[in-house]
Amino acid sequence: MPHPPAFQPPRAVFFDRDGTLIEHVPYLHEPEGVVLLPGVREAVAGLQAAGVKLFLFTNQSGIGRGMFPLSAAEAVNRRLEALLDPAGGVFTATCIAPERPDEPSLYRKPSPRFILEMLAAQKMVPEQAWMLGDSAVDWEAGRAAGVHTAAIVPESAAAKEPLRREELGVVPYAGVLEWWNRVQGAKS
Repeated sequence: MPHPPAFQPPRAVFFDRDGTLIEHVPYLHEPEGVVLLPGVREAVAGLQAAGVKLFLFTNQSGIGRGMFPLSAAEAVNRRLEALLDPAGGVFTATCIAPERPDEPSLYRKPSPRFILEMLAAQKMVPEQAWMLGDSAVDWEAGRAAGVHTAAIVPESAAAKEPLRREELGVVPYAGVLEWWNRVQGAKS
């Protein structure tokens, strides 16, 4: 498997939620449905220990479709954070894009707006950041923001959008921990 592009020590990582950090459950809105993917807790702990700022960036069209309220998505995110670190404070900032795919949006991925705003607020340049996600909209948001971009494609989802991934030149990883181990290995 190829190494990530020219190594830059990450200072920020933007995570998609469903299918990247937790098991993908369509329109997840109940905290008890949150199940971490293998290796996520370890990778996040390593990133925190390295002083990397972590951001959560999730499209939640179920809100815009009237399937559940914003408070339900926030409860799911709180459960995710509690599973990652009971002390909380894992994410520097979170963006929940509630729009449906068919309506105008400022933040819904593939819009890079959240990434760009957070980089500016943290006084970072794109080369210092990564976007990790399991779908084309995640990779497109990362590429549009000019950040390093990685595809999280566990074996069960390895066939998901391979042509788009290849068109964008996004390196696939079986999980967040594999990505983190590779990025750390690229330093040496």
